[in-house]
Amino acid sequence: MAYTYRYSRPLLHPGTILHRPNTVSSCRQFRFSAFFSTKLVGDDPVLVRDFIHSALYHPDHGYFSQSPRSVGVLDRSINFHKLQGRKDYMSHLEKIYKQNDVSWFTPVELFKPWYAHGIAEAILRTTNLSFPLKIYEIGGGSGTCAKGIMDYIMLNAPTRVYNSMSYTSVEISSSLAKKQLETVGEVSSHLSKFRVECRDAADPSGWGDAEQQPCWVIMLEVLDNLPHDLIYSENQVSPWMEVWVEKQQDRPQGTRDASLPSNIWAKIFPKPRRSWLPTGCLKLLQTLHGALPKMSMIAADFSYLPDVKVPGERAPLVSTKIDGSSSDHSTYLDAKGDADIFFPTDFWLLERIDHYSSGWLKSRIKNFDRSSKQGKKRRTITLDTSEFMEEFGLPTKTKTKDGYNPLLDDFINTKFYLSVPTHNTK
Repeated sequence: MAYTYRYSRPLLHPGTILHRPNTVSSCRQFRFSAFFSTKLVGDDPVLVRDFIHSALYHPDHGYFSQSPRSVGVLDRSINFHKLQGRKDYMSHLEKIYKQNDVSWFTPVELFKPWYAHGIAEAILRTTNLSFPLKIYEIGGGSGTCAKGIMDYIMLNAPTRVYNSMSYTSVEISSSLAKKQLETVGEVSSHLSKFRVECRDAADPSGWGDAEQQPCWVIMLEVLDNLPHDLIYSENQVSPWMEVWVEKQQDRPQGTRDASLPSNIWAKIFPKPRRSWLPTGCLKLLQTLHGALPKMSMIAADFSYLPDVKVPGERAPLVSTKIDGSSSDHSTYLDAKGDADIFFPTDFWLLERIDHYSSGWLKSRIKNFDRSSKQGKKRRTITLDTSEFMEEFGLPTKTKTKDGYNPLLDDFINTKFYLSVPTHNTK
């Protein structure tokens, strides 16, 4: 079997907040074969977002199901004050990666407990403590963030805040859900306030009736693994078309010179355009705003990714790690359950999606009232990771002897997005 792209009619659903493609009257199809077999696509074609969702989350064949050690857990916190500087830190990092044989360590793990403590401080400084503190974390990984936040609140907030708080992790991976309970359970008093719901957070049916009380939603490195759709245009004037993936029987490679397009045709004809649309993010935020209409949100993720080989605007990095060495792929179709697929987050677009999903931007577009004086339903801000941690964290705890601070100095391609509700709607 082999997979092919199928370019079909445009995606119209996200067009209200993203660039709306031109309408096409016919479904022109172009096919390019990918010569491998997997079990991710059945007999019927699927949208790219569905292919990516299966490649990452399929219970039998998905990356996070087949790679239980894809997310690393450190036995103990790194003592940065004992490290001389950047060279010493990088050497230590290489050592712990080899010892643990994992794909990656998240920032909340590398900088535990300080990373989670910064998030907890941002929550305490911003929340209305006249209500019981409710926190939801989407994709809680190993539970390190949950434990760090609950530790901080237990030690720094009024006793009544800790005693009445609840922390719910919504985790799609059953193995990670189990690990979270183990991690949080290291402090016995946390367990009565913590629970894991093993489900897809983007599925509205899992949330039940809308929660009318204020709450917080935390998403750390979640947006980058959400499915995206791919749209394609032959050139600068052709209409955008959505991309589907379908399975075909294997056939021999053609004899056409692979270098010919780049050497001759690319110089004659305009290059095709490809754009990746964060429709998984749109679906998740619409679900969250529907289920938790008074939520405040903290999301942290990559703002850009270096050395991406997959073509297209907002294209993902597709990477496989074998024996400690990473190998990047030039197409997302190479992800057969053994490769991570993660996208950069367009934070300007994230803000638009957030406003749209809250109902504010949606109503303005529907009414075509560009001059409306109606206030926004959300107050939002995007901060570099260093800005966020300098404001809410304790960056002195992650500083080495010579002043180098990996939390502030190394994560220049990551940002925090904060969004809280406001009553300024008139």
